[in-house]
Amino acid sequence: MQPRRQHLGKQMGLLAARETHNPGRTAAITTEAASRVQEDLQQLKQKLREISHDWDPGADAQSLEAAIEKAESGLKKHAEQYLNAANRSVLTISRSASEDLCSRQISKWGIPLETSQKEITFPEVPANTAATTWHARLPPHVSAGSKHKFSMALKILCDPRNPCHRSFLNENYGVTMPLINRRKTYIAPTWKIAKGVTVGSLSIAPPSFPLEKVCTVFPVSETDSERGILNLIERGLIPRAARITLEKPLVLPRPVPLHEFHTKYRKTAADGGADSKKAEEEPYPHERPAHISTYTKEGKGKGSIAPPPSCISVIPPKKSREQLIQAIQKREPGTYSAFLPKTPGVTPAQAFQSPVLEFNIPVRKGTIDYASSELQRFKRHCCLFWGSILSILEQVASLLNDYAVPFAIIKGKKVMEVISDFELNQRPTREELLSVLKNASAVRKLLSRPGQRYKGHNGTEVAAIKIQATWRCYKLRKAYIQFRRHQWASGVIAISWMVHIHMRRVRKMLKDSRQRHLKNFYIRAKHLAANWNRIRTSRRTIIHIPSLGYAQSVREATPDFAIHQGSQIGRLCEIQDPNVDVIYVCPFEMSEEMLQYYNKLLGLQTAVRSGNPEDMADLQDRFKILTPEAIQSFPDRPMSLATFLKYSPRTIKRIKHLIQGKEAYVVGGLLGQDDLDVADALDVPILGPDPEVAHLYTSKSGSKRIFAAAEVPVPPGRYDIYSRQQLVEVLSQLIIDYPEVKRWVFKVDDDFGGSGTAFCDIIANLRCHPWILKESRRYGPEIWRRSWAHEPALAKISQELPGLLAQHAQAVNEKRFPTWGKFLQTFVRQGGVIEAFPPSDSITNITVDMLIDPTGEITVVSCGDQFHANGPFRSSGTTVPQSSVEPQVLNSLCFKIGEACKSRGVVGYFSIDFVTFIHPQTLGQQVWAIDLDLHYSDHLASTQLLLYLTNGTLDCSLSRFQVQVIPPKPKSRHARKEAPQPGPIVSRCVIMSTSIMHANLSIIYYSVFLQMCKSHGIGYDLQLREGSIFTPFEDRKRHRFGMLTIGEHLQGVLMTFAQHLFIIYQELSAPNMHAETNFKEAVQDVERILGVAEQNKLKFEKEEEEEEKATKTETPPK
Repeated sequence: MQPRRQHLGKQMGLLAARETHNPGRTAAITTEAASRVQEDLQQLKQKLREISHDWDPGADAQSLEAAIEKAESGLKKHAEQYLNAANRSVLTISRSASEDLCSRQISKWGIPLETSQKEITFPEVPANTAATTWHARLPPHVSAGSKHKFSMALKILCDPRNPCHRSFLNENYGVTMPLINRRKTYIAPTWKIAKGVTVGSLSIAPPSFPLEKVCTVFPVSETDSERGILNLIERGLIPRAARITLEKPLVLPRPVPLHEFHTKYRKTAADGGADSKKAEEEPYPHERPAHISTYTKEGKGKGSIAPPPSCISVIPPKKSREQLIQAIQKREPGTYSAFLPKTPGVTPAQAFQSPVLEFNIPVRKGTIDYASSELQRFKRHCCLFWGSILSILEQVASLLNDYAVPFAIIKGKKVMEVISDFELNQRPTREELLSVLKNASAVRKLLSRPGQRYKGHNGTEVAAIKIQATWRCYKLRKAYIQFRRHQWASGVIAISWMVHIHMRRVRKMLKDSRQRHLKNFYIRAKHLAANWNRIRTSRRTIIHIPSLGYAQSVREATPDFAIHQGSQIGRLCEIQDPNVDVIYVCPFEMSEEMLQYYNKLLGLQTAVRSGNPEDMADLQDRFKILTPEAIQSFPDRPMSLATFLKYSPRTIKRIKHLIQGKEAYVVGGLLGQDDLDVADALDVPILGPDPEVAHLYTSKSGSKRIFAAAEVPVPPGRYDIYSRQQLVEVLSQLIIDYPEVKRWVFKVDDDFGGSGTAFCDIIANLRCHPWILKESRRYGPEIWRRSWAHEPALAKISQELPGLLAQHAQAVNEKRFPTWGKFLQTFVRQGGVIEAFPPSDSITNITVDMLIDPTGEITVVSCGDQFHANGPFRSSGTTVPQSSVEPQVLNSLCFKIGEACKSRGVVGYFSIDFVTFIHPQTLGQQVWAIDLDLHYSDHLASTQLLLYLTNGTLDCSLSRFQVQVIPPKPKSRHARKEAPQPGPIVSRCVIMSTSIMHANLSIIYYSVFLQMCKSHGIGYDLQLREGSIFTPFEDRKRHRFGMLTIGEHLQGVLMTFAQHLFIIYQELSAPNMHAETNFKEAVQDVERILGVAEQNKLKFEKEEEEEEKATKTETPPK
């Protein structure tokens, strides 16, 4: 005991001495270490007391020795833990550490603690759980002997292998425990975990260091070179942009071929005598007995033979050539000396590829003669890798045997060249095997013969297998194709059925939706008719949607379709009624410039009534111009305006907000299904007919039905033509029935604006026409009317008409229909009419706009004569009022047509086109109804603007337009301020156009254009109600606008209109610019109208003079 205590004292002294070197840092560690030593000594004393109860000299010494060793190891462990903690190292705590390590106690040895030391807290490890449990179960009044027994039992349970515990159990209880031999476990020493860099610093060249001094200042050692090129580049010893060339070494590492280990060869003599004979006597590889290695459980036996190596041994690349040679010589001295190269610069592979060594191995009928001298010589030459070569030779022989090749020669040199490829590819292809043959071309030709394979080895069996495989393949392929065909058919049927079901469901949904919209349309129409007298006199909001719901083919074929929908901006002028507010839906995005222009134009209402231009009013709260946001998503799609509005929820919401709590209704264009959707979304009625009714009677064939029901005169013709044969037959009959008609007109049903019109001068180009006239005179009028009389004429005309039409028929819109064939294709697809062109050189077209209100009252709201700037079939504008037909005659025809439309459910605005001329035979004026449009027309929109800017009245029953002229104010300074006196009511004539077009207008702004017109005196006089007014439609292309010219009489208005157009044309046109325009044609047509008017005036004056003379001659003298 005493030496052990002295030893512990020495350790504490060493700790104290270590603390003196660095007292500030190790004060806390020393205190803790001393505390732990004291605790270990206390435990040692307790154990000695326990042993003293039962003293056993043998066991006592061992227990004491174990206790002292445990105390020393615990002291070392605690000291190491605290030193590691002080050095900021990772601490390792034993699993059997005492719970005293977890709690910090004040040192009992009296070592003072510094105030600056930091407390070190270790994770709490539970102590002996069993001991704690037993002590906790003991009652407090148990005696010391009982406690000793309990503690002894606890020790035995914790360590039953201890010999003291075994002897204790045997002596006291007679229990003999079994002997358990436990292998002593090796406890690995605890090492400190190193932190930081574990290698020495490497020399790194700075970036600015010159490269030529790197090698001298920073020498590269062999260790540095072993680190690799990347390491040298990262350290800056090699520039990053350097081009590194790796020289090919003299000796390349590659696998060395070795033969079987048990095969021995003798050194070849110079004359090849005895050695060659012995080599020939050795058995072939397939005749050699197999070697079996015997092994024992503990390893190889003494006399066991090692297994032979493989045919090719892989040598590590780091082994040098000399080491390989030494290894071979050690295995079989003197055996491979003949094959070692004598020159160090020549490798074994180069020696094998010497051109002197040629080996031609014959193969007869697929069999190699292994006893031939050439093969034996080749075998000795390739002894190191003969296994691989033999396998290739056998594969070649098998191939030749399978195809019954009678003779072939294998080139040994070629086999040695391709041996590496065959080693990598374990199954060489047929072409690779044929490449080693000397007569490869002949063998390849023999192998390519049909059926050659079935002449060789197992040919009959292979043929049977081939036949069976082909038949099975055919059957399975046929079944598979049939299966795929059925599968495809079932898929097509399933998809078609799904699409059909989906389409049927969608059609049903659309049908139900349209039925619902149509039902709501009729309900609202009835409500509008019942309250129309109240609504038209009360405060109301009119929603103008100038939509044209034509078919998609018509819309796509019409250029600038949006301009046709946006040319009715004159609808805004309905705010002339003080009870009307207007919401105008525009198909263009209006710019600030155009909005300001129309704000000023509509603000002239007060100035027009007073005659003072300064009396401007702000009426922006009376009208709103809205543009659907969907137009921005589909800028170039020719869709109807109602369709754009349908898919514009923000615009719909704004309109709802504007009409909330007010009486409102919609005035559309040519109604379509989308108009009903919009009206249903807004919950307002529509002043118009059912869309189906509108489309039916707006077509050319439908208008003919209305005219026939109204019994008004129409041009000769037929309608509802839908085939080429029908067209030829109908036209032939019309030529016979009306021989006086020179030109026939063809009109497509669903087109508008004259775009779907064509004409042909039949009489002038029909070669059989003289013969037809001769036949008609021969038969006479009564017999000629019978069908049998003109059957030969019908046959001749029917034969001649197709070629005549293809050669002489001309379409009005030649850009759309460059040939008669294309026009005829559209005509037959959509249907159309054939009608006669008036047989006169002077004709006049008339446009009349009418209104059928919801109560059924019919009103004529506008009428005017057309003028044509783009040909006789396209209207460019009108002159108001009309002066070509007697008003009573025209009104009578209009009311007849109105009644026919009313009987068919037509409500709202519609326009009728007439043509009038002097018949050459009767010399009487005739009026034909030629067209009907069931929608709001451009002519009516221009009339609304005219009435707004003149504050005049248009009496269509008398064909008279009157305005009240404001007298000029006196210029005297002393004039009294009196209320303006109403001026005289005078008649005015107006020419209106919405299709004035010039391509150069797009290069200037409207403000510049208006300033240019103002500088030339083109304007409008509010007091005299004379001048010109412009209506721009859009500011994207700016190539088309509207124009109104007002004057005292028709000739003056036409001259003013032509003069203004000429001035604008001169300003817009340049000598070198050829822009598309219709100014010239409009001026020419106006001049033609002026000439006709002048002739009519002279004729009228002459007739008046003749009547006066006649009255004078008839009157007797008094």
